[in-house]
Amino acid sequence: MRLTDREGDKMSSEEKPQDQKSYHNLIRQHSEYKKVKAEKYQTDSKDRLSKILKKKVITTMIGSLSSIEKNFGFLWEGNPEELTDEQRTMYDIYQKTRQEILDKGNAQAKNIDAELSQYEIKWLRYNTVLPIKKEEDK
Repeated sequence: MRLTDREGDKMSSEEKPQDQKSYHNLIRQHSEYKKVKAEKYQTDSKDRLSKILKKKVITTMIGSLSSIEKNFGFLWEGNPEELTDEQRTMYDIYQKTRQEILDKGNAQAKNIDAELSQYEIKWLRYNTVLPIKKEEDK
């Protein structure tokens, strides 16, 4: 059996399957590329969310410490070498509390990755809709 290509040249039936194999191979490679790209996008989305959540946890910790210092700092304010015994005790309690807050917050920030590993995450990206106005006849 003889087949013809577009230019009218005769093509044997053995050559046609080779072209089909190349075509199917190209389709398979494209499909694999799309799959790898989608997996990378999903990983990048998860990493992005993890980074944002960790930053929010840390910001919450630092903000809390700032509020404590602002509202209770008068209990130990002054030159550290000239603190009274009561002021030194209050400052030590604050430092212990501060360290506990930071330790617990850092532990929660580290747990974010463990929690996110149980989910499939896809960032929907930012979308902007631009309004289109029709020109009126003049």
